[in-house]
Amino acid sequence: MMLRRPPRAPALPRRPPAARSAVTAVPLSHAEVGGRGDRPPLVLLHGLFGSHGNFRAVAKALVLALDARNHGGSPHSPHMTYEAMSLDVQHLLERLGIAKCILLGHSMGGKTAMTLALRRPDLVERLISVDISPISTAPVSEFAAYISAMKSVRIPEGLSRSAARQLADDQLRPVVQLPQLRQFLLTNLLELEGRYTWRVNLEAISHHLADIMNFPVFHEPYPGPALFLGGSNSPYISSKDYPEIQRLFPKADVQYIEGAGHIVHQDKFEEFITAVLNFLPPP
Repeated sequence: MMLRRPPRAPALPRRPPAARSAVTAVPLSHAEVGGRGDRPPLVLLHGLFGSHGNFRAVAKALVLALDARNHGGSPHSPHMTYEAMSLDVQHLLERLGIAKCILLGHSMGGKTAMTLALRRPDLVERLISVDISPISTAPVSEFAAYISAMKSVRIPEGLSRSAARQLADDQLRPVVQLPQLRQFLLTNLLELEGRYTWRVNLEAISHHLADIMNFPVFHEPYPGPALFLGGSNSPYISSKDYPEIQRLFPKADVQYIEGAGHIVHQDKFEEFITAVLNFLPPP
């Protein structure tokens, strides 16, 4: 049964398809878990401010988890569009000799996965988009405030990691009020020779925030099976999104995991794994 959703914030204006630019792929950091069987590997794409470590528990049961550009251990780049991020994934698949995969992406990673599936359907056997749909999402101002707060964090040199995290948490609290969200952002706090900095490329993310919140315009649908897996307590996959999901992903199934918020795989891990495994083809 489809769940009723709260009203969505006004949608951001869609940008027209941009002229093809000289986007260059960056070599993505990744973790490969387990051997490759007969089934195409499952490739996991994290969300904004995340890293492949967000899928650590999931990857124990599955296969390949990536860091997006400007996140985790992957290189920084001034470009942060879905064209660029999907090209990164495409190049990694080619480098690893993976001719076809099953793509699973959460939030920003879900939009990257959708973009690659729509641009190169020959590479994607199945698609799983976790708590995100192919439309504009949250207001840019909310994330712009988080980025501004992260840029404003000041930590003296020489502090222990625990003290540095506590100080950063205190400085973020006035803007980022949810403790879980602050802890998630703080996974990006990095110590380099006694100095603390952010692992994510805040400048590139800030510059491309509208691109990240939006979704590119596509006219041809993805012909393969797709699963849109939302949290029942999250507004990111709404019944208002169903027509666009159906237009671009005509073989899509939309499911919700009861009691889960936006980070579905963290809130309801067992239910999430069950839903994913049920969608995968037999090994």
